Amino acid sequence: MADEKEEGISTVKSILVYPIKSCRGISVPQAPITSTGFKWDRQWMIVNSKGRAITQRVEPKLALVKVFLPDEAFYEDWQSDSNSFLEVKAPGMDVLNVPLTKPLKNSDNVSVWEWCGSAMDEGARAAEWFSTYLGKSSRLVRFDSDSQVRPVDPNYAHGYKVMFSDGYPFLLASQGSLNDLNSLLKEPVPIDRFRPNILVDGCFPFSEDLWTEIRINKLTFQGVKLCSRCKVPSIDQETAVVGSEVSETLLNYRSNEVLRPNSKRQKGRVYFGQNMVCKDSLGLGVENTGDSMILKVGDPVFILKMVSSPDDAPA
Repeated sequence: MADEKEEGISTVKSILVYPIKSCRGISVPQAPITSTGFKWDRQWMIVNSKGRAITQRVEPKLALVKVFLPDEAFYEDWQSDSNSFLEVKAPGMDVLNVPLTKPLKNSDNVSVWEWCGSAMDEGARAAEWFSTYLGKSSRLVRFDSDSQVRPVDPNYAHGYKVMFSDGYPFLLASQGSLNDLNSLLKEPVPIDRFRPNILVDGCFPFSEDLWTEIRINKLTFQGVKLCSRCKVPSIDQETAVVGSEVSETLLNYRSNEVLRPNSKRQKGRVYFGQNMVCKDSLGLGVENTGDSMILKVGDPVFILKMVSSPDDAPA
């Protein structure tokens, strides 16, 4: 049974937003919250000639694609105009400037995981840029929040939605968990291997496994599912080289068999971080964030509800 607490045991150390799915993230001092997660998070995605998402799982070199937004894009009431751009850089490539004004052309049959729909197409120049960089036909698309809805798995969280995130609006991890993993590795790794949105510091390693409800800056977040990891944590985000040590180490002490011995499902999965939804985001629009719907680095984290062991946590 969940314990109810209110204890500020950690603080927000970093806030990370990933405008283009599977490309480099942006570390920001604050970020507004919308109905689909942090503003700008996974609004764009690269797709192949069939409209299917291209990610680091099949193209590790996407780790080298850096993206930039204007600093003021993370202010609560900022609005883009014709002079606002998403800037994209990669080794050996010219800079690509993607207008933040919404494109008029649509691409149909865009898909990521189980979802399929239409998306706004960023045009020939962006398509040529990514096709050249990846060496195969590619396009850059933007989620069309005016006509499309991508709900999260209702078995874990009902009524919430995302853009092109893998499954949930927020991923939270702790510095303590990273430190614990690094103590077992020959070469320590940075947190960018795990691509969280919220990195907290000051708690015990893997405390976040147990958090089913927390409060940050008057906003309530629900922990809905331990995050099972794919191969991306094994990709060096500075070189795009794929290794095996991180995955092998996680398998030894963060697998379903170790953490959840009473579970008969999902054998062989490993976990790092907690998928979350913001309970206050229900009913918000994608563009408007509401009053005080913003997280900042340094905000205290209060634990409201928790379970006693990872075996009791949804996964």
